[in-house]
Amino acid sequence: MRFLPVGADALLVEVDDTAAATALYDEALRRHVAAVDVVPAARTVLFAGVHDVAALEREVAGWSVTPRPAAGRRTVEVPTVYDGPDLEAVARLWDMSTREVVDTHTSCAMVVAFCGFAPGFAYCTGLPEERAAPRLESPRTRVPAGSVGLAGAFTGVYPTASPGGWQLVGHTDLLLWDDTRDEPATLTPGTPVRFVEVSR
Repeated sequence: MRFLPVGADALLVEVDDTAAATALYDEALRRHVAAVDVVPAARTVLFAGVHDVAALEREVAGWSVTPRPAAGRRTVEVPTVYDGPDLEAVARLWDMSTREVVDTHTSCAMVVAFCGFAPGFAYCTGLPEERAAPRLESPRTRVPAGSVGLAGAFTGVYPTASPGGWQLVGHTDLLLWDDTRDEPATLTPGTPVRFVEVSR
C-alpha cells in the first residue's frame, strides 16, 4: 500500500489492483474506521473527513487485508436485453458468436467494485481478464439510460442518458438511481450482481 495525504483531512491509499481496493474498502467498513467518507476506486481508496491523518495511516498500514466473498448480501439481478449496437463487435473481439457472448456474460458472478462517472454508475468486476473490451476510439455523444456496456474488464449500466465510450451489449429497464429513496443507488460497492437475459 502507498499512502498519500490529501490536504489536512484526507488520505488516499493506493493498492495493486481493483480486488485489493475492494478488499480494503470492505475492511474499512468492517472496522468502522474514523472517516466521514470512504470512497473506493479502481486502485485506490480515499478516506475523507479524517481527524488525524497520520494516525489513520498507521492504523491502515497494520491491517492484513485479503479479499472476502460478498457473503450475506443480496444479489441484484439486472434483467438485460442483449441487443446492443456493439454486441457483434464484442463477439468478433472474443472470437465467438453473439449467443456465446451472452452466455459468457450472464454466467459471470459479478460484484460492484466502486461507483463513479455519474450518480448510480457502478463498475462491476467478474469478467475474466481475457474478455476485457477496449473503450470505443470515438465515444458516443449520447448513450441511452439503461445501456449495459463493457470497458476493460468492467461491466457498467448507464443510469441516465449521457456521453460514453463503453461497448454497448444490451439494455435494462432496472432503475439504477432514484434520489427519492433513502439509498438512491441500486448498486453500491460490494453488491453482488448477476446479469440475466430477458426477451424484448
